Amino acid sequence: MMKIELTGAAALELESSLLAVPVFEEELADGLKGPLVAIDRKLGGHVAAAAREEGFVGRADQSLFLHTLGKMRSARILFIGMGRRPTPEQLLRQGFEPVRMAAGQAVRLARKTASARFAFAAASIPGDAALVARAVVEGTLLGAYQFDRYRTRKEKKPEAPAHLLLALAPGKDRAPDVKDLVSLAMETAAAVVWARDLVNEPPLACTPALLADAARALAKEAGLTVEVKGPKEIAALEMGMFQGVARGSVEEPRLIRLSYVPKGAAGKKKPIVLVGKAITFDSGGLSLKPTESMVTMKSDMAGSAAVFAAMKVVAALAPAQPVHALVGACENMPGGRAYKPSDILTSYAGKTVEITNTDAEGRLVLGDVLAWGADTFHPAAMIDVATLTGACMVALGHTTTGAFGPDGPVIEGVLAAGRNAGEDVWRLPLTESVKENLKSDVADLKNAGERWGGAISAAWFLKEFAGDTPWAHLDIAGPSFSSKEAGYIAKGGTGAAVRTLVEFVRAFRG
Repeated sequence: MMKIELTGAAALELESSLLAVPVFEEELADGLKGPLVAIDRKLGGHVAAAAREEGFVGRADQSLFLHTLGKMRSARILFIGMGRRPTPEQLLRQGFEPVRMAAGQAVRLARKTASARFAFAAASIPGDAALVARAVVEGTLLGAYQFDRYRTRKEKKPEAPAHLLLALAPGKDRAPDVKDLVSLAMETAAAVVWARDLVNEPPLACTPALLADAARALAKEAGLTVEVKGPKEIAALEMGMFQGVARGSVEEPRLIRLSYVPKGAAGKKKPIVLVGKAITFDSGGLSLKPTESMVTMKSDMAGSAAVFAAMKVVAALAPAQPVHALVGACENMPGGRAYKPSDILTSYAGKTVEITNTDAEGRLVLGDVLAWGADTFHPAAMIDVATLTGACMVALGHTTTGAFGPDGPVIEGVLAAGRNAGEDVWRLPLTESVKENLKSDVADLKNAGERWGGAISAAWFLKEFAGDTPWAHLDIAGPSFSSKEAGYIAKGGTGAAVRTLVEFVRAFRG
């Protein structure tokens, strides 16, 4: 992990390989303003001249490199465009996400220039200094991420910076709330990186058994308890939907529980239960996916990575109520024993389900785990996280999570947590008319209805098994995996929803 150092020194005093300075459009309009004035004076007017020549006006997609030629203590300076200057209230509503994105962009450019000691001048960013510092640290640590463990002939690439020097307003670097949130940012970023690594593993490596091993290792490291159930125990629980999905693969399923339980009276409170989808590879089963749709299906376990990674931070937070993460892990394959369209499966809850599409498998496994979680732990709040539907991506695109749930403190808490974490979470309706799509002529319900409103009908299916438990569903099909770099987002697994879950646990009082 990169070393993080806080300082109250001015930008001109920072000693680094590369100094990143955020620039708002207003600071370049009608002459230089803000911190640019002193830097421009130190560099003999070259900032203003270079900005004019390069057309740098401070837009959020712009950056400008300058060598300081020994005139500053930093060898090079990087101006990062931030767009129009927001009010502190606007940045707060955005969860300081523009700051996080700018820090991620800056550290990726720092890597390309082999800058070992990276400084970020954050004093001019509006808003609470602790929240600014948190966003910069998270953005920097996540922006420095790359996954290349399977390259045998690695290109000689510059290393990520080993040191972040974060400059805040004088005195803020010593404030207890700043130090607390920087520590939280480091814990959270490490958890997101852990989730990214897990999602980026090939399906040959990340099988249900190896996912269980990862949970065991995490439990040992974080001081959590872990329980893993195999095929016989899953059968004994009569999880017929889970068993049905797993049947086509030679990889045996696992039911995994990671738990944080505080000592004393707090340990007897109703818990928060986090449920993650863990289809470690999804071929679609007998309703086989096209080849191009299958390429990224190693990421169909991103929900499980998110809930496990969140538990890594939960252990450090030590909240005053229990938190459990539950995962049903299996593959969805078209083997000779695979479940078939028109099969009828009997769930843990006793409800029967007609199979109309074997590629609507995640909701089947989640349904059994949600019902078991509700029955076993009687949660104060239960949240599932799943790469559930392409329909959610059609509705919201690649960067927004769809949120579903009945009105109440859980869905409101999830939406607030997403805002505070800087993750884009948008509530979609549980429209009653769409629920009709799940009616079956031969069973209690079917696992997939018509195309239209597919994300909503999938959420209704899960609601059938969550029952009356206070519940919310996060569909991360879009943001869980990225085809390109952007800010602190790397190609591949993103660790979507980890930060939202952490914020939810921090704030929820059930």
